[in-house]
Amino acid sequence: MKKNNKLQAVFLDRDGTIGGDDTIHYPGEFRLFPGVKENISKLQEKGIKVFAFTNQPGIAKGLTTKTAFIHELLSFGFDQVYICPHAPEAECKCRKPNTEMLQQAAEDYKLSLARTVVIGDRWSDMVAASKVGAMKILVKTGAGEQTLKEHQERLKDIELDKVVEGIDEAMNVIHREYT
Repeated sequence: MKKNNKLQAVFLDRDGTIGGDDTIHYPGEFRLFPGVKENISKLQEKGIKVFAFTNQPGIAKGLTTKTAFIHELLSFGFDQVYICPHAPEAECKCRKPNTEMLQQAAEDYKLSLARTVVIGDRWSDMVAASKVGAMKILVKTGAGEQTLKEHQERLKDIELDKVVEGIDEAMNVIHREYT
C-alpha cells in the first residue's frame, strides 16, 4: 500500500489468530493472546477501524449464541463484529472464503477494501481477502502452519502480502509498513 492511501481498517479472524488454537473455543472459554487489546487500541488511535470477522458454525448448531460472540469480541475492543453463524453446508454468502462480511463492513463504514488488511490463520481468510483486493497477512498460529502445508492448492493463485509467526508480528508489520 502506498503511504498516500491511508489504511482504513484491519479485519482480524478470531480462533487461532487473536487467541485460542486451531479449534473453536466458545465465549467464556476463549483466551486472547497477550497484547491483542493493546494492539487494537494502537490502531484505533491512528484512526484505523478494527473489525472481528469470524465463521462460527456452532451458533447454527445451537452450541452458543451470536450475541455471546459479539459481546465477547466487543469486550476486546473491536469497533464492530461480523459473524457468519451458518454451518458450512448452508452455502451462505457470508461464510469465508465468501466475502459478504467484508463487503458489509465496507458498506457500513464507507471503506475501500483495497485500503484494508485481513489477518488470519486459515486459507479461507486469505481467499476472502484476495477476492476483495485487501492486503493479506497469514499468521502461523492456530491453523496457519497447516494452511501453508496442506492448502497450497487453494492458495496457488493468491500472493500473500506477509506470512508471520503471530499476531504481534502482524501488528508490527502494519505499523511499520501500512500506517
